[in-house]
Amino acid sequence: MTPPRTLVPSLIYAALTTSIVSSLGMLLVPSIAAGFQVSVSAAQWMLTLNLLVGAVATPIMGRLSDGRNTKKLLLYSLAIILIGSIIAGAATNFGVFLLGRALQGLTYGIVPVTIVLARRHLGEGKADPAISTLSVTVATGLGLGYPLTGILASLLDFRVAFWFASVFVLTAIVVVAKWVPADGAEGRSRPFDTAGAALLSIGMAGVLIAISQGSHWGWASAPTILAALAGVLCLVAWTLVELRSSDPLINLRVVKSPDVLLANLTAIGLGAAMYMSLSIVSIIAQAKQATGYGLELPLFWAGFVMLPLSVGSLAGNRFVRRLGPGSMTTMLPAGASLMAAAALMLWLTNDELWQVLLGMLLFGLGMGAAYAAMPTLIARSVAIFEVGSAVSFNQVLRTVGGAVGSAIVASILAANPGQHGITVALGVGAMTATVVFVALVLNQVRERRSPARG
Repeated sequence: MTPPRTLVPSLIYAALTTSIVSSLGMLLVPSIAAGFQVSVSAAQWMLTLNLLVGAVATPIMGRLSDGRNTKKLLLYSLAIILIGSIIAGAATNFGVFLLGRALQGLTYGIVPVTIVLARRHLGEGKADPAISTLSVTVATGLGLGYPLTGILASLLDFRVAFWFASVFVLTAIVVVAKWVPADGAEGRSRPFDTAGAALLSIGMAGVLIAISQGSHWGWASAPTILAALAGVLCLVAWTLVELRSSDPLINLRVVKSPDVLLANLTAIGLGAAMYMSLSIVSIIAQAKQATGYGLELPLFWAGFVMLPLSVGSLAGNRFVRRLGPGSMTTMLPAGASLMAAAALMLWLTNDELWQVLLGMLLFGLGMGAAYAAMPTLIARSVAIFEVGSAVSFNQVLRTVGGAVGSAIVASILAANPGQHGITVALGVGAMTATVVFVALVLNQVRERRSPARG
């Protein structure tokens, strides 16, 4: 049966939910703190909790998406995100607001689910362009979501941004229900790996809590050490359980294949580098000029700084699609080179708005190339009934990389407040992106010299 022409646009629309919800993050922290009369550090929990739930939910959603009810899983997930958006928009206190943000965390798992549906309904040969587009939808959408969030929050109220997200998610539910075909006989009925899911969830939560809160609690404090230790022990136990399981949550043997391993390691490194640079750019955009580094843009305009990121990622993705599936391995170092160039430029020169905008454009081009290549490399290297879990694991690693980058930035700024801290944080981000790029180039050189790959 030929899939309808509306399938890919419908999946892209559903994937944009991640962008819309993600744009309710960093930009609104000061507004949330003022609105609920909490400190800025307390308001940061709106990011941390959302990230924690996303890291836990994404691999579980990916595993479930490999079954026979993938469309229903997408609809149920969107429904939970809708409920979370409504709760956050209507919250009368910070605790209730955090509950809504926690439910919104399921948005991190939406893109892997849409990728499974694309691979399933389009077939292995025709799915690559759709998968590459879906993989950069988040970056493309952020460039649109951030300006819209800034406009709504500055002209009206931060709650209006959450109500807009609610309406968007509701329309996404309607689009998926109407135009995404049912699974039919596709997929496999597989027993759910409860032990693996529990160990991975606790392990990821422990590590991410330690990373995200270490700068506040103190890196040598008992809570940080205990959280990190519990997380690492659970992840070690999870690895042992998965290797012995006949039907694991994530097939770690598949993860070891060259293309999958390359995509996953790149996801961690580029995720950290990207988050370090983008989070500092967000600070520079809104900081006062008296600080020596701020552009002092009002909230209305601050979100537009991310617009070139959207334009660049869309252009980079289209370029990759024109080159075809055979270029995916090459696109990783090419995309990483642009991201490294952007990070280096922002480190060395960020005094003028045009410099920041150009840096965002280069970042977008690099993300469009590298992030489009990752899931395509993975999808063509694993069995079709394991695409969901493998791609979702890559998404989790991007999230972990982002959390590490966030923690590094927080630690640097806490130890070096002011312009020196901004410069150091941008420098670390630039060095991280450069190291990833060099490692990818060396790997490509090694593969070309290897007789087995020739």
